[in-house]
Amino acid sequence: MKILFRLLGVTALSTILFACSSQQLEDYRGTQPALDLKTFFDGELRAYGMLQNRAGEMTRRFTATIDASWEGDAGILEEEFIFDDGEIEYRTWHLTDHGNGRYTGTAGDVIGEAGGSIVGSVFQWQYQLEVPYGDGTISVALDDWLYLIDENHLINKTRLSKFGFRVGELTLLIEKIN
Repeated sequence: MKILFRLLGVTALSTILFACSSQQLEDYRGTQPALDLKTFFDGELRAYGMLQNRAGEMTRRFTATIDASWEGDAGILEEEFIFDDGEIEYRTWHLTDHGNGRYTGTAGDVIGEAGGSIVGSVFQWQYQLEVPYGDGTISVALDDWLYLIDENHLINKTRLSKFGFRVGELTLLIEKIN
């Protein structure tokens, strides 16, 4: 019985500590420079990134080009990823600006619709993505955090999870070319 109470105590403490350390989008209210997706994601961009497994070890590196444009509240991001093993992937995002910093988006390998909001210089974006696995694909949840550094640089940190467990991370630097 003592072991059960100790286990419950450790579980409760872990839950409290995790809850206290989790970042919230509202924590970034008033941060500068303010992020405007239509301004940053407009024109040609280049990205440099890496994927990490759940142990934090780098498993792949990549570069990407992004051609972004907006017509009113509708945006298109055409992405080409070139991985260090020679694999090339393409994704086209169709974004919608709903006002008040709220955005939704779809892409061919996104299940349903992505959704997110901007507060200050930070954009949080969540969605389900189909990724290659073995001879097929699996669905993973992505929790994207985009941090505007200055008018030409943005850092994107993404947590990938399956059934609520972290399975990897993605980190990339995006820079405006023009």
